[in-house]
Amino acid sequence: MKLITDFRNSELSRRLLEKIEEETTSEFKYSIMEVCGTHTVSIFKYGIRSVLPENVELISGPGCPVCVTSQGEIDAIFQIVKNNDVSLLTFGDLMKVPGSSGENLINLRSEGKDVRVMLSPLDAVKTAAREPDREFVFVGIGFETTAPAIASAVLEAKNMGLSNFSILPYCKTMPEVLGYLLDDPKLDINGFLCPGHVSVVTGKEIFQPLAQKGKAAVITGFEPLDILSSILQIIRQVNSGDFCVYNNYSRVVSDNGNRKAVQIMDTVFEPCSAVWRGLGELEDSGLGLKKEFSFFNSLEKFNVKVPQVSEKKGCRCGDVLKGYIKPNLCPLFSLQCNPENPVGPCMVSSEGACAAYYKFN
Repeated sequence: MKLITDFRNSELSRRLLEKIEEETTSEFKYSIMEVCGTHTVSIFKYGIRSVLPENVELISGPGCPVCVTSQGEIDAIFQIVKNNDVSLLTFGDLMKVPGSSGENLINLRSEGKDVRVMLSPLDAVKTAAREPDREFVFVGIGFETTAPAIASAVLEAKNMGLSNFSILPYCKTMPEVLGYLLDDPKLDINGFLCPGHVSVVTGKEIFQPLAQKGKAAVITGFEPLDILSSILQIIRQVNSGDFCVYNNYSRVVSDNGNRKAVQIMDTVFEPCSAVWRGLGELEDSGLGLKKEFSFFNSLEKFNVKVPQVSEKKGCRCGDVLKGYIKPNLCPLFSLQCNPENPVGPCMVSSEGACAAYYKFN
């Protein structure tokens, strides 16, 4: 058994950095995108960007589920809470995300609306079961990591016969956005640090299109040795031109993923189009409730349509999520957009690139 401190060993980190220095070549610029927001935070936390060779660039991608939730989806939450006597259940990351009018869920709670932070979707079901005379809406945001737990909550609510529980089905999936990035001629990426949390559920197969299109793909964890050894693996793939999906997080991720979790997800959800903040509508990139579970769809239950809403003027959140720019190049960064006065979710989510740049820079 290894302890977490084993993956933070400074001597091994130094040796890995020496190997990275040794194996990089001036022939290439190594542009590596960390898709997952937790990777972005870890990279900043351990100062990894600052010790890499100049021609090894780490670029943050659209791997924060709250960050890619469209403004229209956010505004639909406010519509339901304002216009109905409901209790809203949500993960904590969403509390400070502003609606189009600038208010957030903390503001609504201070005005007397019942807004509660949940630690898990199943906790939300238990809460609804304890208070059968109140209507509960759970905000179901996440990637494949969270979708099985949200699906389990829907199944549990159905098995319990709960009529006072529904969800906002805002989950999104990773393969389609990766395809979007691959097809973007403006984005010159030659390697991807693939998300460890998503891979626990999906396995490595969903990343095969990256290798097939000549991109290095390495599934990795979140400790310094995980990330540094994965960067070295990407450099070696780029140098050799022999691209594959490499599982560098095998202590947690199996190549086939968690088939039971996938089965639960597929029982409740089906692919649907979804609008991603700053990216637009991507076909089959969302998870909608199947017809037999439509009773648990809050949008249908309260007759709310997700509005089409433009991004705030001046906000370059979309360019950050696409990897076009670093957050500090957005004209609103820091002065007009900061954790106390956020313009968008990238500045307040714990996995948001803008929040990480603000905190660690």
